[in-house]
Amino acid sequence: MEHTAVSIGKFVLNGVLEYAQSAATEVVALHFGVQRDKAFIIGELEMMQSFLMVAHDERDEHNKVVRTWVKQVSDVAYDVEDGLQDFFIRVHGRSWWSIPRAFFDRHHVAKQMKELRAKVEEVSQRNVRYSLIDRGSKTAIAFDLPVTTAASMFGVNEARHENKNESGSRLDLTQLIVNNNNKSLGSDQIGVIGLWGTSGTVGHASIIWEAYENTDVKLNFLYRAWVSVTRPFHRKAFLESIVEQFRATSAGVVDFLLEPEPEKASHELAHEYTRYVNKNRYLIVLTELSTIEEWHRIKSCFPENKLGSRIIVSSKHLEVASLCSGQESIASELKQLSAEQTIYAFYLQSSQDISYSLMNTTSPTLPYTAENEIQEDQCDNGVDGKMMVQESLARTNTMACVLEEFQLIGREKEKADIIELIREHTFSQSFQVIAVWGMGGLGKTTLIKDVYHRQEVSDMFGKHAFVTVLRPFKLEDLLRSLADQFQENKREEKKRALDFLIDTKKEIPSKKVGVAKLIEELAEHLKGKKCLIVLDDLSSTMEWDKIMPSLLEIKNPCLVIVITTRREDIAKYCCKKPEYLQEKECIRLLSRLQDKHACDLFTKKVFKNKTTDLANQYPELVAPAELILKKCNGLPLAIVTIAGFLADQPKNAAEWRKLNEHISVELEMNPNLKVINAVLMKSYDGLPYYLKSCFLYMSIFGEDRNVSRRRLVGRWIAEGYSRDRAVADKYFMELIERSMILPTQQSVCSRKGFDSCQLHDLICDISIAESMKENLVLRLEEGCSSNTQGTVRHLAISSNWKGEKRELESIVEVSRIRSLTVFGKWSPFYISDKMRFLRVLDLEDTEDLADHHLEHIGKHLHLRYLSLRGCEHIHYLPDSVGNLRQLETLDIKHTSILMLPKTITKLRKLRYLHAGNEVYFMEGMSLPCVPYCIRFERHDG
Repeated sequence: MEHTAVSIGKFVLNGVLEYAQSAATEVVALHFGVQRDKAFIIGELEMMQSFLMVAHDERDEHNKVVRTWVKQVSDVAYDVEDGLQDFFIRVHGRSWWSIPRAFFDRHHVAKQMKELRAKVEEVSQRNVRYSLIDRGSKTAIAFDLPVTTAASMFGVNEARHENKNESGSRLDLTQLIVNNNNKSLGSDQIGVIGLWGTSGTVGHASIIWEAYENTDVKLNFLYRAWVSVTRPFHRKAFLESIVEQFRATSAGVVDFLLEPEPEKASHELAHEYTRYVNKNRYLIVLTELSTIEEWHRIKSCFPENKLGSRIIVSSKHLEVASLCSGQESIASELKQLSAEQTIYAFYLQSSQDISYSLMNTTSPTLPYTAENEIQEDQCDNGVDGKMMVQESLARTNTMACVLEEFQLIGREKEKADIIELIREHTFSQSFQVIAVWGMGGLGKTTLIKDVYHRQEVSDMFGKHAFVTVLRPFKLEDLLRSLADQFQENKREEKKRALDFLIDTKKEIPSKKVGVAKLIEELAEHLKGKKCLIVLDDLSSTMEWDKIMPSLLEIKNPCLVIVITTRREDIAKYCCKKPEYLQEKECIRLLSRLQDKHACDLFTKKVFKNKTTDLANQYPELVAPAELILKKCNGLPLAIVTIAGFLADQPKNAAEWRKLNEHISVELEMNPNLKVINAVLMKSYDGLPYYLKSCFLYMSIFGEDRNVSRRRLVGRWIAEGYSRDRAVADKYFMELIERSMILPTQQSVCSRKGFDSCQLHDLICDISIAESMKENLVLRLEEGCSSNTQGTVRHLAISSNWKGEKRELESIVEVSRIRSLTVFGKWSPFYISDKMRFLRVLDLEDTEDLADHHLEHIGKHLHLRYLSLRGCEHIHYLPDSVGNLRQLETLDIKHTSILMLPKTITKLRKLRYLHAGNEVYFMEGMSLPCVPYCIRFERHDG
């Protein structure tokens, strides 16, 4: 997943390079004699652009030094674009006979071009100076992990911070294993300790071996085994190794290299192994564990015996090490090998948190492994096995776990609808697809999981499988998972406890079996049977294009596929392929919970399933509860997580109000709530770079504000996010399809879908936080910080900000502002002649704006978008508006303007004019003819 700084850097560089290489800029450079400087700047910017691509591929983007440099690249790219456009205006905005002015302009441009060249050269040299892309010293270590692993990284950062505060004291692995009184692991249950290091598994063996051979450990754990996980994994070989080592350690043989006994039959091995693990305390060391799927297979071999056994898991993957030890594991430093190499241990904080049983190990469904998002620019490589994305676990503390207890509140209608849809499709003799989509945190997986396990659904099919689509995507692994589950379907529901000892090489396809052989196996399993397959969390159409030909090749006419996805476009793509011959509507949008259901869910979780009438029993909590629920906006994940946190807090109105007021900080810092951000950030991280910039731009408008499509699309075009309306409209709909913005008004004038949108409150928090972090948008509002870390490009002044001119200029470098948006009352000092590069001036519905405030509007020569919509006290536009030669959109609708100035005919680039109660679009006409033969077309908005 691409870091925000890299996404913005790529976006800005693409824009400036496109403009710098245009014919218009070439003419300007030729006119002023600065072609060589321009060529040098373009060459350097192209190299920077290439670097950003390499930095992303190599995972260098998460290195703090690289991120700082990328921000500097963005800043210099902005400066170059501003400078080139300023030169263009100097050429086209003056009288050609003015010789003195022409000489001054030429001198000024030459000087500015030299300064721009120097800036670009300096930033470029920093790359070399600090060896930012040093392949010999790879930066993809602990801190290069995707953003969606924030839950795990939080534990590591916290451990590092605690160790610093405790003057270098570190956890001792031997004490963690041996101490019976240590409730961190639980004295009577199996305790799992995960080990991970910032340099992979370097140093793991020595630190584990030291504890493994410790006298106290040997005395407390008579039965010990050390096993390196192999691929493919075979249970029988795995258990044979453990039994041999148990025999050796219990007999006191140090190196446990006894003469191997003759191979035993499965039932004999099962009997001996069961005797060891059911009646004795043991210590197991597992090394080279790579995936959670492997862990789920292995842990089924260790039933809970309540004797305080221990399992140590060594993995080079942070998420694997943390999740093996439990969803709520904490991290502690074990050993620091060097300044950049540290080993951490993950373990549960309290014994009551341990939940280690076999209750789910025989389920035909795969474990709900977490995965990272495949971005659009990575999909092509991913399906060919060339993707360089690190295999990761994006669903750390997934909502499927969080919602387990309250998963169906308010979802009865949706559940019944999906079950009925599945039933209807079972009567078809053709391939059928059902898609359930919606934003992250709605509970799609939880709902479909419940439907999948319903007896009435199971009875409809002879075979069924539930597969979570893993990243990076590998078709062979997905088909193998299906084969595994269909094999499980064959087994009797009740079988011997250790039936898993049957040689898997005979029953389950080998890891070495190719796709063609797996398809044959699947066809054999499904012959003559109706089949239900659930594909959970599909994230790209390319995954679907790889999966479907294989399933079609099975040639089963009674196959029903249910997919879950966050994106509407994927749902449509999967369901509307002509060869699938769909006869019924098969797409279902999982919506937010209605207010009543949201309140019921919140109350049940807060009061731990007790029947509670909030209004009668806790009337003082009603108001703060409503504020919290408004912030959650019907998102089950947020409701359950926040309510679960409040369940263990005092039922105090002041505390609840405090939580609501600081919810953004709490979501980021509170370990009990960070799951919400982790899930929502997955959707953000999966956006391609051009959509990230469009999404972050939405932070200008904040929460609880409807934003018209007209307004947003017009501004995107003016900012250069899109060169035409069709592309901008596509971006708008794509953000809706990805559930990043919520549609609020269906269009009645066109077939384009929606006329307005808004951000979900919690998604809005992400947009604001990320845009401020990258200095993209600054929102001036009551209580905001007066310290900025860099140059801000977009300024939004909220209605509750009461600052003065001096304060504004101390906070913002106004000369760099590209857009100014004002909400609430107008103050004359909000706009300044220093805003030379202002492109967007949006004063829609601004109060107290008067005619004289616009007298000098013509000085803002770069202005492309001007909106005075809803400003009733504006009666006319000044003649200076004719100087705005770059203006593309002028919105004076719902003002008191009755006549336009004659100078309006000078605006050759004006395309959208919104006035009175109509909106007009100028198409294909030269503006000098405007007074006589303007051709207007009705344009929606």
